[in-house]
Amino acid sequence: MRILFYDTKKYDSDSFDKVLESHPGIKIKYLKTDLAPVTASLAAGYDAVCAFVNSEVGKETVEKLHEVGVKLILMRCAGFNNVDLETAESYGIRVLRVPGYSPEAVAEHAMALALGVNRRLHKAYVKVRENDFSLSGLMGVNFHGKTAGIVGTGKIGAAMAKICHGFGMKVIAYDVYENPEVKEFGAYVSLDELLANSDLISLHCPLTDNTRHMINMKSIRKMKDRVILVNTSRGALVKTDDLVEGIRERKFFGVGLDVYEEESTNVFEDRSNDILEHSTTARLLSFPNVMITSHQGFFTEEALRAIAEITLDNAEIFEKRADTPNEVKIQ
Repeated sequence: MRILFYDTKKYDSDSFDKVLESHPGIKIKYLKTDLAPVTASLAAGYDAVCAFVNSEVGKETVEKLHEVGVKLILMRCAGFNNVDLETAESYGIRVLRVPGYSPEAVAEHAMALALGVNRRLHKAYVKVRENDFSLSGLMGVNFHGKTAGIVGTGKIGAAMAKICHGFGMKVIAYDVYENPEVKEFGAYVSLDELLANSDLISLHCPLTDNTRHMINMKSIRKMKDRVILVNTSRGALVKTDDLVEGIRERKFFGVGLDVYEEESTNVFEDRSNDILEHSTTARLLSFPNVMITSHQGFFTEEALRAIAEITLDNAEIFEKRADTPNEVKIQ
Protein backbone atom coordinates (compact mmCIF):
# COMPACT_ATOMS: atom_id res chain seq x y z
CA MET A 1 0.00 0.00 0.00
CA ARG A 2 1.21 3.49 -0.91
CA ILE A 3 0.13 6.41 1.31
CA LEU A 4 0.62 10.10 0.54
CA PHE A 5 1.08 11.91 3.81
CA TYR A 6 -0.03 15.57 3.77
CA ASP A 7 0.99 18.48 6.03
CA THR A 8 4.07 16.71 7.36
CA LYS A 9 6.02 18.16 10.24
CA LYS A 10 9.30 16.60 11.36
CA TYR A 11 7.67 15.12 14.45
CA ASP A 12 5.10 13.42 12.18
CA SER A 13 7.66 11.72 9.96
CA ASP A 14 9.81 10.80 12.97
CA SER A 15 6.92 9.13 14.82
CA PHE A 16 5.61 7.27 11.74
CA ASP A 17 9.07 6.12 10.63
CA LYS A 18 9.61 4.55 14.07
CA VAL A 19 6.58 2.27 13.69
CA LEU A 20 6.79 1.77 9.92
CA GLU A 21 9.26 -1.10 10.38
CA SER A 22 6.49 -3.23 11.87
CA HIS A 23 4.28 -2.57 8.81
CA PRO A 24 6.50 -3.80 5.93
CA GLY A 25 3.67 -3.73 3.39
CA ILE A 26 3.21 0.04 3.66
CA LYS A 27 5.19 2.80 1.92
CA ILE A 28 4.77 6.47 2.82
CA LYS A 29 5.70 9.63 0.95
CA TYR A 30 5.70 12.77 3.09
CA LEU A 31 4.58 16.18 1.79
CA LYS A 32 4.84 19.49 3.61
CA THR A 33 1.83 20.87 1.74
CA ASP A 34 -1.62 20.28 3.21
CA LEU A 35 -4.53 18.46 1.63
CA ALA A 36 -6.91 20.76 -0.24
CA PRO A 37 -8.65 20.77 -3.64
CA VAL A 38 -5.56 22.23 -5.33
CA THR A 39 -3.23 19.55 -3.90
CA ALA A 40 -5.51 16.49 -4.06
CA SER A 41 -4.27 15.59 -7.57
CA LEU A 42 -0.81 14.94 -6.13
CA ALA A 43 -2.26 11.68 -4.78
CA ALA A 44 -2.38 10.11 -8.26
CA GLY A 45 -0.89 6.62 -8.04
CA TYR A 46 -1.46 6.32 -4.29
CA ASP A 47 -3.93 4.03 -2.55
CA ALA A 48 -4.55 6.34 0.38
CA VAL A 49 -3.97 9.82 1.72
CA CYS A 50 -3.27 10.73 5.33
CA ALA A 51 -4.68 14.05 6.55
CA PHE A 52 -4.97 15.94 9.80
CA VAL A 53 -7.57 17.92 11.73
CA ASN A 54 -6.98 21.16 9.82
CA SER A 55 -6.85 19.61 6.33
CA GLU A 56 -9.51 20.64 3.82
CA VAL A 57 -11.28 17.38 2.94
CA GLY A 58 -14.54 18.81 1.63
CA LYS A 59 -16.61 17.85 -1.39
CA GLU A 60 -14.22 19.20 -4.03
CA THR A 61 -11.19 17.56 -2.42
CA VAL A 62 -12.91 14.19 -2.12
CA GLU A 63 -14.07 14.36 -5.75
CA LYS A 64 -10.51 14.99 -6.92
CA LEU A 65 -9.18 12.17 -4.75
CA HIS A 66 -11.71 9.87 -6.39
CA GLU A 67 -10.62 11.04 -9.84
CA VAL A 68 -7.01 10.00 -9.16
CA GLY A 69 -8.02 6.61 -7.71
CA VAL A 70 -7.69 7.10 -3.96
CA LYS A 71 -9.81 4.62 -2.01
CA LEU A 72 -8.92 5.47 1.57
CA ILE A 73 -8.70 8.64 3.65
CA LEU A 74 -6.71 8.14 6.85
CA MET A 75 -7.29 10.83 9.48
CA ARG A 76 -4.43 10.83 11.97
CA CYS A 77 -6.69 12.46 14.57
CA ALA A 78 -10.01 11.89 16.30
CA GLY A 79 -11.89 14.71 14.58
CA PHE A 80 -13.50 14.28 11.19
CA ASN A 81 -15.86 17.26 10.87
CA ASN A 82 -13.61 18.57 8.07
CA VAL A 83 -14.38 15.53 5.89
CA ASP A 84 -17.34 15.37 3.50
CA LEU A 85 -18.49 11.89 4.48
CA GLU A 86 -21.46 11.87 2.12
CA THR A 87 -19.28 12.47 -0.94
CA ALA A 88 -16.70 9.94 0.26
CA GLU A 89 -19.36 7.29 0.74
CA SER A 90 -20.88 7.98 -2.69
CA TYR A 91 -17.48 7.20 -4.27
CA GLY A 92 -16.77 4.18 -2.09
CA ILE A 93 -13.91 5.92 -0.31
CA ARG A 94 -13.50 4.69 3.26
CA VAL A 95 -12.61 7.15 6.03
CA LEU A 96 -10.73 5.79 9.05
CA ARG A 97 -9.65 7.84 12.04
CA VAL A 98 -7.82 7.54 15.37
CA PRO A 99 -10.63 7.86 17.93
CA GLY A 100 -8.40 7.47 20.98
CA TYR A 101 -4.63 7.80 21.12
CA SER A 102 -3.79 9.25 24.54
CA PRO A 103 -6.80 10.63 26.39
CA GLU A 104 -4.50 11.56 29.26
CA ALA A 105 -2.38 13.79 27.01
CA VAL A 106 -5.33 16.04 26.15
CA ALA A 107 -6.81 15.93 29.65
CA GLU A 108 -3.49 16.86 31.24
CA HIS A 109 -3.18 19.81 28.86
CA ALA A 110 -6.71 20.89 29.74
CA MET A 111 -5.77 20.93 33.42
CA ALA A 112 -2.51 22.72 32.60
CA LEU A 113 -4.54 25.47 30.91
CA ALA A 114 -6.94 25.63 33.84
CA LEU A 115 -4.09 25.91 36.35
CA GLY A 116 -2.11 28.29 34.18
CA VAL A 117 -4.91 30.78 33.66
CA ASN A 118 -6.04 30.45 37.27
CA ARG A 119 -2.61 31.28 38.71
CA ARG A 120 -1.81 33.68 35.83
CA LEU A 121 1.34 31.76 34.95
CA HIS A 122 1.52 33.41 31.52
CA LYS A 123 1.71 36.83 33.20
CA ALA A 124 4.03 35.67 35.99
CA TYR A 125 6.54 34.29 33.50
CA VAL A 126 6.70 37.58 31.58
CA LYS A 127 6.91 39.67 34.76
CA VAL A 128 9.84 37.73 36.19
CA ARG A 129 11.71 37.87 32.87
CA GLU A 130 11.51 41.65 33.21
CA ASN A 131 12.81 41.46 36.81
CA ASP A 132 9.37 42.33 38.15
CA PHE A 133 8.85 40.13 41.20
CA SER A 134 5.69 41.79 42.45
CA LEU A 135 2.52 39.74 42.89
CA SER A 136 0.07 42.29 41.49
CA GLY A 137 -2.35 40.74 39.02
CA LEU A 138 -1.42 37.16 39.92
CA MET A 139 -4.11 36.27 42.48
CA GLY A 140 -5.69 32.88 41.87
CA VAL A 141 -8.17 30.61 43.64
CA ASN A 142 -7.92 27.14 45.17
CA PHE A 143 -9.27 24.34 42.99
CA HIS A 144 -9.59 22.07 46.04
CA GLY A 145 -13.20 22.08 47.19
CA LYS A 146 -14.49 23.74 44.03
CA THR A 147 -16.84 22.18 41.45
CA ALA A 148 -15.56 20.95 38.08
CA GLY A 149 -18.10 20.61 35.28
CA ILE A 150 -17.06 18.18 32.54
CA VAL A 151 -19.03 18.54 29.30
CA GLY A 152 -18.56 15.34 27.32
CA THR A 153 -17.38 12.23 29.15
CA GLY A 154 -15.77 10.04 26.53
CA LYS A 155 -12.22 8.85 27.15
CA ILE A 156 -10.73 12.36 27.32
CA GLY A 157 -13.55 13.80 29.41
CA ALA A 158 -13.34 10.85 31.79
CA ALA A 159 -9.57 11.37 32.14
CA MET A 160 -10.16 15.05 32.92
CA ALA A 161 -12.83 14.13 35.48
CA LYS A 162 -10.33 11.83 37.24
CA ILE A 163 -7.73 14.59 37.35
CA CYS A 164 -10.23 17.05 38.83
CA HIS A 165 -11.32 14.45 41.38
CA GLY A 166 -7.65 13.98 42.30
CA PHE A 167 -7.39 17.72 42.97
CA GLY A 168 -10.14 17.37 45.56
CA MET A 169 -12.82 18.92 43.35
CA LYS A 170 -16.46 17.94 43.25
CA VAL A 171 -17.10 16.52 39.77
CA ILE A 172 -20.35 16.99 37.88
CA ALA A 173 -20.78 15.98 34.26
CA TYR A 174 -23.05 16.27 31.26
CA ASP A 175 -23.25 13.89 28.32
CA VAL A 176 -25.92 12.18 26.26
CA TYR A 177 -24.31 8.88 27.23
CA GLU A 178 -23.24 8.35 30.84
CA ASN A 179 -19.81 6.83 31.47
CA PRO A 180 -19.72 4.32 34.37
CA GLU A 181 -16.12 5.36 35.17
CA VAL A 182 -17.24 8.93 35.83
CA LYS A 183 -20.26 7.84 37.86
CA GLU A 184 -17.92 6.20 40.37
CA PHE A 185 -16.86 9.62 41.72
CA GLY A 186 -19.03 12.16 39.94
CA ALA A 187 -22.67 12.93 39.27
CA TYR A 188 -24.43 13.49 35.96
CA VAL A 189 -26.60 16.58 35.78
CA SER A 190 -28.39 18.60 33.12
CA LEU A 191 -26.33 21.04 31.08
CA ASP A 192 -28.11 23.99 32.66
CA GLU A 193 -27.34 22.67 36.14
CA LEU A 194 -23.70 22.15 35.21
CA LEU A 195 -23.41 25.70 33.83
CA ALA A 196 -24.99 27.17 36.95
CA ASN A 197 -22.88 25.29 39.51
CA SER A 198 -19.39 24.81 38.04
CA ASP A 199 -16.34 26.84 39.04
CA LEU A 200 -14.37 25.18 36.24
CA ILE A 201 -16.01 24.10 32.96
CA SER A 202 -13.99 21.89 30.62
CA LEU A 203 -15.29 21.01 27.14
CA HIS A 204 -14.63 17.54 25.70
CA CYS A 205 -17.35 17.16 23.04
CA PRO A 206 -17.22 16.25 19.37
CA LEU A 207 -18.32 19.01 17.00
CA THR A 208 -21.78 18.26 15.61
CA ASP A 209 -24.79 20.27 14.51
CA ASN A 210 -26.09 19.94 18.07
CA THR A 211 -22.88 21.05 19.80
CA ARG A 212 -21.78 23.86 17.46
CA HIS A 213 -21.75 27.12 19.45
CA MET A 214 -23.12 25.38 22.54
CA ILE A 215 -21.20 28.02 24.47
CA ASN A 216 -22.94 31.23 23.44
CA MET A 217 -24.26 34.33 25.16
CA LYS A 218 -27.31 32.47 26.43
CA SER A 219 -25.28 29.66 28.01
CA ILE A 220 -22.58 32.07 29.25
CA ARG A 221 -25.18 34.03 31.21
CA LYS A 222 -26.26 30.79 32.91
CA MET A 223 -22.75 30.28 34.30
CA LYS A 224 -21.52 31.32 37.72
CA ASP A 225 -19.67 34.59 37.91
CA ARG A 226 -15.86 34.18 37.89
CA VAL A 227 -16.01 30.79 36.19
CA ILE A 228 -12.97 29.32 34.44
CA LEU A 229 -13.69 27.94 30.94
CA VAL A 230 -11.33 25.53 29.15
CA ASN A 231 -11.70 24.19 25.62
CA THR A 232 -9.32 21.53 24.27
CA SER A 233 -11.89 19.89 22.00
CA ARG A 234 -13.17 21.83 18.96
CA GLY A 235 -13.04 25.57 18.45
CA ALA A 236 -16.56 25.93 17.09
CA LEU A 237 -18.08 24.60 20.33
CA VAL A 238 -17.66 28.21 21.46
CA LYS A 239 -19.17 31.19 19.65
CA THR A 240 -16.14 33.44 19.80
CA ASP A 241 -17.88 36.81 19.53
CA ASP A 242 -20.10 35.87 22.48
CA LEU A 243 -17.07 34.66 24.44
CA VAL A 244 -15.36 38.02 23.88
CA GLU A 245 -18.50 39.80 25.06
CA GLY A 246 -18.66 37.57 28.15
CA ILE A 247 -15.02 38.31 28.97
CA ARG A 248 -15.66 42.04 28.60
CA GLU A 249 -18.63 41.71 30.95
CA ARG A 250 -16.19 40.14 33.46
CA LYS A 251 -18.12 36.89 33.59
CA PHE A 252 -14.96 34.75 33.50
CA PHE A 253 -12.15 34.49 36.03
CA GLY A 254 -10.14 32.92 33.24
CA VAL A 255 -10.37 31.29 29.82
CA GLY A 256 -7.95 28.65 28.50
CA LEU A 257 -8.17 27.69 24.83
CA ASP A 258 -6.18 25.11 22.91
CA VAL A 259 -8.69 25.37 20.05
CA TYR A 260 -10.65 28.31 18.69
CA GLU A 261 -12.74 29.14 15.65
CA GLU A 262 -10.04 31.09 13.79
CA GLU A 263 -7.29 28.53 14.28
CA SER A 264 -7.29 26.95 10.79
CA THR A 265 -4.81 29.50 9.37
CA ASN A 266 -2.72 29.59 12.55
CA VAL A 267 -2.46 26.05 13.83
CA PHE A 268 1.08 24.62 13.69
CA GLU A 269 2.32 27.63 11.67
CA ASP A 270 4.86 30.32 12.56
CA ARG A 271 3.06 33.63 12.00
CA SER A 272 5.32 35.71 14.23
CA ASN A 273 6.13 38.10 11.37
CA ASP A 274 2.53 38.51 10.23
CA ILE A 275 0.13 41.33 11.01
CA LEU A 276 -3.09 39.61 12.09
CA GLU A 277 -5.66 42.09 10.80
CA HIS A 278 -9.25 41.65 11.99
CA SER A 279 -8.00 38.78 14.12
CA THR A 280 -10.23 37.15 16.72
CA THR A 281 -7.10 35.55 18.13
CA ALA A 282 -5.50 38.95 18.68
CA ARG A 283 -8.65 40.18 20.42
CA LEU A 284 -8.66 37.21 22.77
CA LEU A 285 -4.96 37.59 23.53
CA SER A 286 -5.53 41.21 24.52
CA PHE A 287 -7.30 40.05 27.69
CA PRO A 288 -5.07 39.40 30.73
CA ASN A 289 -7.15 36.42 31.88
CA VAL A 290 -6.98 34.47 28.60
CA MET A 291 -4.39 31.82 27.66
CA ILE A 292 -4.24 30.35 24.15
CA THR A 293 -2.07 27.46 22.99
CA SER A 294 -1.70 26.16 19.44
CA HIS A 295 -3.72 22.95 19.37
CA GLN A 296 -1.02 21.10 21.30
CA GLY A 297 -3.18 19.03 23.62
CA PHE A 298 -2.28 15.86 21.70
CA PHE A 299 1.41 16.69 21.52
CA THR A 300 3.23 14.14 23.66
CA GLU A 301 5.67 11.41 22.65
CA GLU A 302 3.24 8.74 23.76
CA ALA A 303 0.31 10.21 21.86
CA LEU A 304 2.27 10.63 18.61
CA ARG A 305 3.42 7.02 18.74
CA ALA A 306 -0.14 5.81 19.36
CA ILE A 307 -1.43 7.94 16.45
CA ALA A 308 1.17 6.42 14.13
CA GLU A 309 0.47 2.86 15.21
CA ILE A 310 -3.32 3.14 14.96
CA THR A 311 -3.17 4.95 11.60
CA LEU A 312 -0.99 2.25 10.05
CA ASP A 313 -3.13 -0.47 11.63
CA ASN A 314 -6.13 1.21 9.98
CA ALA A 315 -4.36 1.01 6.62
CA GLU A 316 -3.78 -2.73 7.07
CA ILE A 317 -7.40 -3.24 8.11
CA PHE A 318 -8.45 -1.53 4.89
CA GLU A 319 -6.17 -3.84 2.88
CA LYS A 320 -7.84 -6.85 4.48
CA ARG A 321 -11.30 -5.37 3.72
CA ALA A 322 -12.13 -5.85 7.40
CA ASP A 323 -14.55 -3.89 9.55
CA THR A 324 -13.31 -1.58 12.31
CA PRO A 325 -14.90 0.75 14.86
CA ASN A 326 -12.37 3.34 13.66
CA GLU A 327 -14.27 3.78 10.40
CA VAL A 328 -16.33 6.96 10.13
CA LYS A 329 -19.73 6.55 8.49
CA ILE A 330 -22.75 8.76 8.00
CA GLN A 331 -25.06 8.36 10.98
